[in-house]
Amino acid sequence: HLQEFVTVLVRDPRTQKEDSWHSYIDYEIFIHTNSICFTRKTSCVRRRFREFVWLRQRLQSNAVLIQLPELPSKTPFFNMNNPHHVDHRRQGLQEFLEKILQDALLLSDSRLHLFLQTQLSPEDMEACVSGQTKYSVADAIHKFASLNRRFPVEDEERKKGKNDADSDSESSSSGLGPSDDSISCGCKASPASEES
Repeated sequence: HLQEFVTVLVRDPRTQKEDSWHSYIDYEIFIHTNSICFTRKTSCVRRRFREFVWLRQRLQSNAVLIQLPELPSKTPFFNMNNPHHVDHRRQGLQEFLEKILQDALLLSDSRLHLFLQTQLSPEDMEACVSGQTKYSVADAIHKFASLNRRFPVEDEERKKGKNDADSDSESSSSGLGPSDDSISCGCKASPASEES
């Protein structure tokens, strides 16, 4: 009998601009597993601290009797530009997920799977779980998987279409919207290459 495993890594913190005044950091969540609980055996999404807070609240309200692990504290002194602060938070988020993934009851909550294996927003995850969307939880995760395979091809097409060049460079430099790596798991891209 093969030992079931779930590897979860929280890594590659990146600063994202919300608008000219606000920025936030998001982190890549990488999952590799052979567990039957998971729709996909590997996945790679980006989430911000606020979404972790949402996830913890929702899991807690569903599993009242479980004492959920804590998230790294939300300190008013958190400094996005301080690598030590960012890494400390990244580690805390990873430990939080590691503990949650050891609990069978929490693993049965669809929100957790949507959080870990799709880029749906909290509102969309909530709607999906409560059956208000056309797609099921599994659909959402599979759709994300097929997007993974299709996207690089579409991206090449877009680069060929010269007339889109303007909007293209704008969207890639603003860091908003699904940049290639948020979808295609080209997670190794170094920040330097992104700046140019």
